[in-house]
Amino acid sequence: MDQTQVLGERHSVNNKEEYDVEACSHSVKIERQPSTDYTNGSPRIATPQPSAETLRPQGAHFDNADTMEKVPQHSDYSPATGSFSSGTSTGDYTNGQVGPAVLRQSLGAYDHEKSDATLVGSYHFKWQPAYPPSELAELPHKRARPVSRRLRHQLLNAYQRLFSLVFIGNMVAFIIVIVQNRNATPFGPSLANLATATAANLTAAILMRQENVINALYTILCWTPHWLPLRLRRIVAKFYHFGGVHSGCSVSATVWFILYTVLLTKQYVDGDFRHEAVITLTYLVVAILILICFFAIPKFRFASHNTFEAFHRYGGWLAVALFWAEVMLLAIAEAEGPNADTLGVVVTRTPPFWFLIVITFFIILPWARLRKVQAWPEILSGHAVRIHFNYAKVGCVLGIRIANSPLHEWHPFATIPESDGSSFSIIVSDAGDWTKKQITKPQYSYWIRGIPISGVLRMACVFKRVVVVTTGSGIGPCLSLLIAHPLPCRILWSSPTPLEIYGEGTLQAVMNADSKAMIINTKVTGRPDMVGLTYHLYKESNAEAVFIISNISLTKKVVYAMESRGIPAYGPIWDS
Repeated sequence: MDQTQVLGERHSVNNKEEYDVEACSHSVKIERQPSTDYTNGSPRIATPQPSAETLRPQGAHFDNADTMEKVPQHSDYSPATGSFSSGTSTGDYTNGQVGPAVLRQSLGAYDHEKSDATLVGSYHFKWQPAYPPSELAELPHKRARPVSRRLRHQLLNAYQRLFSLVFIGNMVAFIIVIVQNRNATPFGPSLANLATATAANLTAAILMRQENVINALYTILCWTPHWLPLRLRRIVAKFYHFGGVHSGCSVSATVWFILYTVLLTKQYVDGDFRHEAVITLTYLVVAILILICFFAIPKFRFASHNTFEAFHRYGGWLAVALFWAEVMLLAIAEAEGPNADTLGVVVTRTPPFWFLIVITFFIILPWARLRKVQAWPEILSGHAVRIHFNYAKVGCVLGIRIANSPLHEWHPFATIPESDGSSFSIIVSDAGDWTKKQITKPQYSYWIRGIPISGVLRMACVFKRVVVVTTGSGIGPCLSLLIAHPLPCRILWSSPTPLEIYGEGTLQAVMNADSKAMIINTKVTGRPDMVGLTYHLYKESNAEAVFIISNISLTKKVVYAMESRGIPAYGPIWDS
């Protein structure tokens, strides 16, 4: 794959959307070797074989495991392309030509175009759970004093530093404009300048959450050459903390608009401003901005994430709409003054107008790509389901958001591209009411919006060799990297009964990426010393960095344990 390929570039191949992601300058081919291990004349399936009910597309009803009573409208399956087309007849379903193809795709057949396509898992697979080494490499002492290292690696991590840089920069400008205009009449800076500062910060905040912008920045930074010193590359890899810029700009915009509200109120009280509609809109906008910032505080965000998400989205939309109305009302009032220019001239020379155009465009863009797509659930166990999609081709280390309803909660998942690039899947494990429902009541279609977006594991390509640490269903995001990325790595995966929960196909993908992968069954060994094992693999493999995908507490624990000893370590920060 060409290294100059732009991340997130969208193509149309065989009527599919294709998102190419350049993970590194070389490609890798993963081969699965079939074997002659058969049971009762049938290939041995790696994962629990889904029933016809589980595999059926939405709207289709099965008379038995091999036939269908009803053909789903506009959703006919083509085994040659791995997709559905209107040319498939009812007879193709009833005579068994289509059903097996659906089964092969849902179970991950590596070649849909060959009549002798072999199921993933039809190879002879042997795996024994790993046991932690009896002697681990001795952990070095932590660097610096306790107060100093906690301040550096916890209270002032990369996210907080970016937030502080943006916020302090805005506050310096805030103080300067107040001092410079302390003797102005009316008091303070002009309302137009304050509105511009607010709009500029809101635009930056929106851009730092926009998929195309984020993917483009990831691509640029992932071109970082390996010959650069490790101390520089480890800084570049912190890019995924960009949420600090988003929150810093959002809070700064709120502060600027509070000053705008105070000065506008003073002018209204003094009789210098007599537009009650503008005053009303101003108080509504400032109240919404303050509430958005309040619900974004980590304590409240984690306590009720659905409330945070709903208020962040709908409150943000409402604030932008009201801001539009206020800008236009002020422009109309100015155009009606004596010797004033026309409304069109007044509007086009108003900076907030242009900022609002950018904001509105990037808010609408992902929703313009809203659509409902078919899905094929593969029940791995009572605790996990692997959901297959074929509406698009995606590169490695990308994530999508799915929902059962477009106006309700959205859930992000890392995509796992198939080795032949024909489709992809996600792994959903039982972690709450919504995820439990996807396992017990499999869905055959989901809403998606926007384009796939890069995540923290994307930065692994900045390093020559890494250690990938994960627990439980965290293997899902890691598989995207492990299947399609040729980067040398060691893998540490701790999970209760990984074979029974996630199936042979998942374990085989892990072993393909690292033949010496340390896969620990915690039902047998108990919970291992993840910090000690991580450092042991780091030293044993001479790696340059550690990446961990796990729960909040363990992720923070491992990242801090490594960083405080001078070892580059990276993991999700749950900032949205």
